[in-house]
Amino acid sequence: MKARGAVLSRRNAHSATISDWGTLQAGDRVEIIKHAHVIADGVVEEVSQSGNVLWLVPAGPSEKESFLKSDGVEVRRS
Repeated sequence: MKARGAVLSRRNAHSATISDWGTLQAGDRVEIIKHAHVIADGVVEEVSQSGNVLWLVPAGPSEKESFLKSDGVEVRRS
């Protein structure tokens, strides 16, 4: 049986925010968070070479969106 702390640590690591957006790949499922609320979720279409802009194909029926790191949004894998 696994230690309770090990399970919780892995769970927290999965939901941790991604500080280096350049590590994201097209096709990664992510959530966009602002002020502790999920404002969008979907699949990464592209990330700028600088890692400061992310284009997301939303899970719902809407058009793709771009998000800027400078706008204070955070990204986490979903």
